Amino acid sequence: MHAMPLPPRLKLVPPAAWVALAWCASTAFTFLARIRLPGEMTANVRVAAQFYRWDGLLILSVACALALLGSMWLHRRPLRALTLLLAAAAFLTTNLAVGAIQLAQFLAVDLALYFIAAGRPRRTGVTALSMALAVLLVWETVRLLRGWGIGTLEELTVALTAVVAWLLGDASHRTREYGEKLRAQAATQAVTDERLRIAREMHDMVAHSIGIIALQAGAAARVVHTQPDAAREAMTAVETTGRETLSGLRRMLVALRQADQDREQDRDRDQDRAAASVEADRLRPAEGLADLDRLAAATTAAGVQVDVHWKGARRQLPPDIDLSVFRIVQESVTNVVRHAETTACRVTVDYLEECVTVEVTDDGRGRGGTTDTGFGLVGMRERVALLHGEFTAGPRPEGGFRVTARLPVPVPATVTATSATVAV
Repeated sequence: MHAMPLPPRLKLVPPAAWVALAWCASTAFTFLARIRLPGEMTANVRVAAQFYRWDGLLILSVACALALLGSMWLHRRPLRALTLLLAAAAFLTTNLAVGAIQLAQFLAVDLALYFIAAGRPRRTGVTALSMALAVLLVWETVRLLRGWGIGTLEELTVALTAVVAWLLGDASHRTREYGEKLRAQAATQAVTDERLRIAREMHDMVAHSIGIIALQAGAAARVVHTQPDAAREAMTAVETTGRETLSGLRRMLVALRQADQDREQDRDRDQDRAAASVEADRLRPAEGLADLDRLAAATTAAGVQVDVHWKGARRQLPPDIDLSVFRIVQESVTNVVRHAETTACRVTVDYLEECVTVEVTDDGRGRGGTTDTGFGLVGMRERVALLHGEFTAGPRPEGGFRVTARLPVPVPATVTATSATVAV
């Protein structure tokens, strides 16, 4: 329910910084390999003639400028950035008087290949790998045509590292795509499950209403001749209950029909599998705001104090809206208990003329997120959307978390019927 924790600090470093750091480290390594370090009799690598001359320093400066510029362009223009990095590697290698591009000079290129393959379409990653291998091939071909010596084994090693870097990046890209696909499927399934639960609760509400109608109609039939006033009151209650139930069903069915055909087929199959369990308790009255104090008492007994505040003139809401507001409070309070790491939360229910609003806030600091694995916020948002309401959830600036829902309340059926009678 709460904001996602920050990623590890290393993941906050952009790829361009990693590539630039790799170039600087490899250049420093190249320099250290050509001087005599403490404890050594001689340097590990023989120094080229121009390594310390003005022309060698100029080549080093140009190579570093190309590499740093390529690092800066890696995010916006990856292939152009890789071209500059390859040019920098080739320039610096000419300053070393060796037969092959060295692995140290190709380290930044390998890292760039990884980031391109991991974050770009596969076609771009394949193009980048082809460019890197082509530069290595052209380097060896030019030296052969000029009759110079080449380092075949070194060049094959460098090519192998480039391929490995691309494979790792491509694997990371595929893993991320697969994870996004799983999350999308899970979110879709969560919406389907929530709609199925709403359908079951609507079934309970209708069954409860039909039971009341049957009782009132039976009572009216028994006293219609002996107590006509009581019979009239009973039939009025039957009319009111029937109109309210019909209005709730109409709003729910109109919203549910907007779903995709695939989701409706899946929901129908799930309803068939759940029919047996639904039939067992179909006459159980649906929960609503009248049960909010009981929910608060149970949660307080569990260790998290729930303070309920009522605003406006409390009145009877349509059953589907009354049930939805209760479920939103129930899910929000459950998330506070599980994730908020706090001992108290506040529930505010405000009765307005055209709508009812509910707000659940806490001062916790626990971990969680708007995409938590329980899909609690997804279910609440879907429930509110089906009733054409507004839903928001997120961290508060002063700390803690806030869930707010606003549900429009239609004109009562009795008022509509009265207006129609007057018009006639």
